[in-house]
Amino acid sequence: MSPSDVPAIEVRQATKRFGSLQALGGVDLEIRQGEFFALLGPNGAGKTTLISALAGLQRLSSGSIRVMGHDVVSDYRAARRALGVVPQELVFDPFFSVRELLRIQSGYFGLRRNDDWVDELLVSLDLASKADTNMRALSGGMKRRVLVAQALVHRPPVIVLDEPTAGVDVELRQTLWQFIRRLNADGHTIVLTTHYLEEAEELCTRIAMLKAGRIVALDSTAGILRRVSQRVLRVRVEAAAALPLALAGLGAELEADLIRVPFETHDQIEGLLGRVREAGLRVQEVEISRPDLEQAFIEIMQGAGA
Repeated sequence: MSPSDVPAIEVRQATKRFGSLQALGGVDLEIRQGEFFALLGPNGAGKTTLISALAGLQRLSSGSIRVMGHDVVSDYRAARRALGVVPQELVFDPFFSVRELLRIQSGYFGLRRNDDWVDELLVSLDLASKADTNMRALSGGMKRRVLVAQALVHRPPVIVLDEPTAGVDVELRQTLWQFIRRLNADGHTIVLTTHYLEEAEELCTRIAMLKAGRIVALDSTAGILRRVSQRVLRVRVEAAAALPLALAGLGAELEADLIRVPFETHDQIEGLLGRVREAGLRVQEVEISRPDLEQAFIEIMQGAGA
């Protein structure tokens, strides 16, 4: 296997128990180098446990995890060097400025001459004006930017972002995603956990969904949307007293002057509009609602059972 064929992250039969609670129930997952990958699931699904095991903060009960081919237990130094994790919690040292903190973080990885990259991170994450500011004086959004810079200071090939935009403003989101997209284009593997499903839908090419410590869906973003979600034709008409029987049989719903009709392929649209007109309704506006990841997520979680 050539170096480029080695998975960025390889999880094999990962289990983790906390007493009687099974946080991970035999997770198998392989993430390729250069992917922009989403790890999604409700609270308590096992995402944080999996990330903690990946980062070496917790030991699995059984199974194994490798980062760029390095086992996180037996080859932990190489595994840590290959990985950068942006945690969900705002954890920082209050005694240092932003630049000092990034220099200290560089030292953890034995990087003595890293100031050029530190400066690039400060500029790219719009932190240059705060470089000499004490961490305690920063806003929550600025502190989160510093966490991102800390995770990237040793230029890891694999980057894990655990809820990176939770509670932050629009400006930070745009700055962050612009920079992360650039890193991904340069070949870095990005793993994202988020409750903002529109972010995952827009950014990620492949998605794994966890529930109760098990993977219940693993596919390309387009594949998940195509598999579980339904397209809907929204037709605004002059107010109708009731839904015509001809449309009710198609699974249509009426709300005031809006008729929603599910369909599978676009070549059905013309016929559906014809049915609306045949029912004596005058069409005022037409809109197609495409499948979205939130709808797919809900359907998959409901279908996965307990």
